[in-house]
Amino acid sequence: MMVRITLDMDDVLADTNGKLIDIVLNEFNTLHSREDFYQHSFRELLHPKQLKKLYSILHQPGFFRDIPVVENSVEVVRELSQYYEIYVATAAMEFPNSFREKFDWLHTHFPFIPWTNLVFCGNKSILSSDFLIDDHVKNLISFKGKGILYSAPHNLKETGYNRVANWGDISDLFLQKK
Repeated sequence: MMVRITLDMDDVLADTNGKLIDIVLNEFNTLHSREDFYQHSFRELLHPKQLKKLYSILHQPGFFRDIPVVENSVEVVRELSQYYEIYVATAAMEFPNSFREKFDWLHTHFPFIPWTNLVFCGNKSILSSDFLIDDHVKNLISFKGKGILYSAPHNLKETGYNRVANWGDISDLFLQKK
């Protein structure tokens, strides 16, 4: 049986954080720089009213449609798919508008991942996989395989998981001997 790797979508394949930073820098009244948002979470830097506004933007139709792809993710995932069974699991239920947008986004950027390997869920504890690469510790806590934390500003203080900073790290971890 082939080893199964499950990938989170937001902030692993899709640069959701980068899109949110662009929104904050262009539409909010802030003195923070782009670099500030890569070193600290939105919760640390924004006023609660700004956080509420940012959260409401995530619920707007179209938000998930045009998120940029994380650098090198397409190339590395394509190569991984030659040696591993690749799944994408994304928590789409929190943002109901996101389901179709995420499905279309994945089809556009990762057309080589079959639709049968796309999981839209609310709780990732249901996943059965050897590895889960995710930016949220809450998803790794209940995961029964090996969890790998993808670095993001909101998890920089977490120390309990093996961590990757980018797709080069993932390539090194899974493809170095191939």
